[in-house]
Amino acid sequence: MSAPAPPALSARIAGILLHVSSLPGRFGIGDLGPGAVTFLDWAARAGQSLWQVLPLAPTGGGHSPYGGSSAFAGNPLFLSPERLAAEGWLSESDFAAEDAGARSGGVDFSRVGPWKETVLRTAWGRFADRADGEARLAFERFRSAPEQAAWLDDWCLFDALHRRAGGAPWNSWEAGLAERDPASLARARRELAEEVAYSGWIQFQFDRQWGIVRREARARGISILGDLPIYVAHDSADVWAHRELFALDAEGRPARIAGVPPDYFSETGQLWGYPVYRWDANAAEGYAWWIERLRANLRLTDAVRIDHFRGFASYWEVEAGESTAVRGRWAAGPGRDLFDAARRALPALPLVAEDLGTITPDVSALLDELGIPGMKVLQFAFSEEDSPHLPHRHSENAVAYTGTHDNDTSRGWAAALTDSERERFRLYTGEDPVSAAALIRLAGASVARMAIVPLQDVLDLPSEARMNTPGRPAGNWSWRSAAADLTAERAAWLLRLARLTGRAPGAAKKS
Repeated sequence: MSAPAPPALSARIAGILLHVSSLPGRFGIGDLGPGAVTFLDWAARAGQSLWQVLPLAPTGGGHSPYGGSSAFAGNPLFLSPERLAAEGWLSESDFAAEDAGARSGGVDFSRVGPWKETVLRTAWGRFADRADGEARLAFERFRSAPEQAAWLDDWCLFDALHRRAGGAPWNSWEAGLAERDPASLARARRELAEEVAYSGWIQFQFDRQWGIVRREARARGISILGDLPIYVAHDSADVWAHRELFALDAEGRPARIAGVPPDYFSETGQLWGYPVYRWDANAAEGYAWWIERLRANLRLTDAVRIDHFRGFASYWEVEAGESTAVRGRWAAGPGRDLFDAARRALPALPLVAEDLGTITPDVSALLDELGIPGMKVLQFAFSEEDSPHLPHRHSENAVAYTGTHDNDTSRGWAAALTDSERERFRLYTGEDPVSAAALIRLAGASVARMAIVPLQDVLDLPSEARMNTPGRPAGNWSWRSAAADLTAERAAWLLRLARLTGRAPGAAKKS
């Protein structure tokens, strides 16, 4: 049943969690330009063999990468003006005035979004006016390639219609478009041909730029771990194009929405607002949409972390209209059936399961059957005696983290520990005071095959550098690193730890 992992993920390795938006760079948000290569150079010097990113999708109003408007498309905000200039579609004067390298702090989405759109429109205009036959042919080959057949046309039309509607959700569009009447769609494609082409060109450029970054990573012996949210946003190309696969009412609104019950992160649970799946309809089509989604993600990365894996065993659904997730219920997920279908189509299916939260025996059994590594988070390890997150409870087929994108930074976590948690930490580690460095050492020493640390913990940053606070509707996803953070001293420390704990490149061959 289990498929072999890529060679790099079969070894004992160390990695860094850092989203693309958090990369260093000049323009107010991380992108796929020189800042990505700067990070990869530093990570290689630090003995790191894995780079974990968050979902790469275009984001909506809250800027959450887990609420993307497409399960397939790439985020235009990640496109590098410098790479577009290298292709001849921009000049330095088009973006030099907005150089944000001197501005500190996080991503200002309200500023960077409109600015990046202006820059991309300029580049598209030059391509449309000046591109030679070879460049146009490359674009058309991308648009017609089998790899894009399952999603690109729907995404480009959705994106164009969404802009024309001023961002209004698809179920508020005129009936013919909302219900995908063929004549209405054909008319819209004619009316919006230029906008549809622009959306396709953005994805063409994303594919080219991500391909460069992927090759740079491979050249340094670094694999990339992607991230696949279990759900997609209601106002997405996927729900619009495949509404039969989701629990919607007759007007196209979510009938039941996803979330989690009250837990460690929130006393009232988390109400995500995403429509849940009609798993019977997904099964009836052989999980074709899911298989294409996995296939597309694995063309971008070497392996994929599936967020909220427990939802495939059973998931928390709440009737639309509820204000919290308290009044929900557990419903059965597709279980092994989905993964059997996926592995028949994709024999090499390297996955990591986010198995945090309320883990019941059915979830553990599914993980064991599939042989997919789960996650061990050291920030959870000291809240109880003999916690399953303590290193002595780890297994080789697992990923050890200090914290995740949903956790506080380890320095912030340490500052908020209770006396009993602090005492457990001291007794277990012999460390005093509690520190991010101590957690990083525990992750490195874990028997788990992979050990991944958020860059904020490597930098020993306080809570202000936290990436996301679950349940908080705004103020998330904006943290950024700077090139000055990626020091030789920090790289040397990580390299020494990777060598000491058998995670440095080539360490397994020497043992």
